[in-house]
Amino acid sequence: MNKDFLTYQAQTTPHPLGLEVTNAKGSYINTTDGKTHLDFVAGVSACSLGHCHPKVIEAIKQQSEKYLHVMVYGEYAQSPAVEYTKLLSENLKIPNAKTYLVNSGTEAIEGALKLARRYTGRKEIIAAHRAYHGNTMGSLSLMDFEERKKPFEPLLPEVSFLTYNDEASIKNITTKTAAVILETIQGGAGFIQPKNNFLLLVKQRCEAVGALLILDEIQPGFGRTGKLFAYEHFGIVPDILVIGKGMGGGLPIGAFVASAELMDTLSDNPKMGHITTFGGNPMIAAAALATLKVITSTKLIEETLQKEKLFKKLLVHPLIEEVRGKGLMLAPIVSSEEIANQVILEAKENELILFWLLFEKRALRITPPLTISEEEIKKGCKIILSILDKIYKN
Repeated sequence: MNKDFLTYQAQTTPHPLGLEVTNAKGSYINTTDGKTHLDFVAGVSACSLGHCHPKVIEAIKQQSEKYLHVMVYGEYAQSPAVEYTKLLSENLKIPNAKTYLVNSGTEAIEGALKLARRYTGRKEIIAAHRAYHGNTMGSLSLMDFEERKKPFEPLLPEVSFLTYNDEASIKNITTKTAAVILETIQGGAGFIQPKNNFLLLVKQRCEAVGALLILDEIQPGFGRTGKLFAYEHFGIVPDILVIGKGMGGGLPIGAFVASAELMDTLSDNPKMGHITTFGGNPMIAAAALATLKVITSTKLIEETLQKEKLFKKLLVHPLIEEVRGKGLMLAPIVSSEEIANQVILEAKENELILFWLLFEKRALRITPPLTISEEEIKKGCKIILSILDKIYKN
């Protein structure tokens, strides 16, 4: 299968990991060579409830027998999407929240940028250095990594940058700014958390100059950090919330959320200010609804913080400088990029799935399903430590 995979399917890197998957369940992925891999990545934070959670699978089956796509987004009232957006609104701190459902996180970023410009009448967007918000043209414009941007220029104009956790750079936000867009916890940069009330200070500055604050919770959302959304840790509420990854139980989905006052501006002048054919797909919305019901009706969120403590207790080693992140969005930082590469590749051979971060090359991505057990955590950490022991001795 790998030969056909490389021949017919477009690749994102010259050397993909190439695991040939047969099936997946819970915290494990099985491959054609008969191996069972413990998954510490969960589809890059996407499979919140693990692989093939029974409630998600049942929701997909039930909806698939009723109807699939019937009309472009926003024209017909379809119960899975309506029920989902209602339940989400009930669990948010955004007043009179309306949710625009799309197909991915990066598409949600595009919609959020359009909404900010439409509502404020301004053009400037301010993002953070070492940010990652996706790879479509608007989302890519929010990245300051020239090596990744240069081949695709020209990109979105009037984008500037501030430095995450640098209070002095907040002055860059002015009356010309339509919106500031930040990851609540910076992902690709190394799971960097806000410090010294940074997000609160940005929010206050935005309010003072009439700009909007967009928070990208595509990765830390849906219980991954020990709150339903990570902004709840930091005493603020965004004007626009962008979500994705873990919201769909393993199916492709994204959304941006704002108050009715903001969101309604996309429906007129011009009509269809943002539109998508498959956003709010009933089968995917049903999976998202099942996922949100499980997350909000169980103890998974509070257990996430206990699992964080266990990871940080176990992952102590001379080659681990620190363990960054919160909840089950964790990144052990090892001594060098070479060590990180060796650990990730050797872990694969030892039936443990780890992965890289985009900018912080010394990081080991650990974003397992929220449903991972303590025994599975211990098992995976033992593999990591044994690889590090071997490297350290050599």
